[in-house]
Amino acid sequence: MSLDIARRQADGYTVSTPVFEGPLDLLLSLIEHAELDITSVSLALVTDQYLARIRGLEEEMDAEEISAFLVIAAKLIQIKSEALLPRPPVREVGEEDPGEALARQLRLYKKFKEVALWMNERGKQDLRTYLRIAAPPKIESRFEMGDVTLADLIAAAEAIFAREVEKAELGTVIRPPKVTIREKVQHIVRLLSTEERTTFNKMIDGAKSRLEVAVTFLAMLELVKRHRINVQQGALFSDIEIERVGEFSEDEEFDLEFE
Repeated sequence: MSLDIARRQADGYTVSTPVFEGPLDLLLSLIEHAELDITSVSLALVTDQYLARIRGLEEEMDAEEISAFLVIAAKLIQIKSEALLPRPPVREVGEEDPGEALARQLRLYKKFKEVALWMNERGKQDLRTYLRIAAPPKIESRFEMGDVTLADLIAAAEAIFAREVEKAELGTVIRPPKVTIREKVQHIVRLLSTEERTTFNKMIDGAKSRLEVAVTFLAMLELVKRHRINVQQGALFSDIEIERVGEFSEDEEFDLEFE
């Protein structure tokens, strides 16, 4: 598709919604034509013009469409009638002035309309990228070190590096270890057959690879699905607490969908 064809198709596509075309659009055009500021006084001045306009729309619109114009017309009549009173009406505490409320709504509508026109002009000029003006949101860190010190981290690292791992002789082809869900299910069952509760970190203690950790997690989910264990995590990134449901036997067999 050429650029000219795409542009012609885009020009023929318009979006029309009741939010941006309707009674507020008519009211805004009357105020701008009279070169007035958007205030409650201005709304009172254009009330008669607004009523005359919607009388001509009654034959062009159905009842549902014209009802939105009539709602604004009722507000304008109230605003104008209050403006003609010798004294301003006394309002109760918390009651909003209808003129100020409608003027504020119209000002907000005008801002949306101006932005929509600006974006439409940029689209016609093929300027469909927009710079981010607002500062990026500040994301608070979710990782809390708490009372952990540098000495604690060094001690943890030394404990991991001190583990003896059986090393294969040079020249030996090392195959990735085979870890199955069935093995890890039995591992969890053995732990919970003697203890009513355990944690996920305790279950993966001694795991030699990420694969083993992932398969252990899948085995835990399999037991959750079978309603044999309950799991709970108190906070984000905290340890998962596991509690058995009923009694476990070390020689219990499970029919697994995946091995």
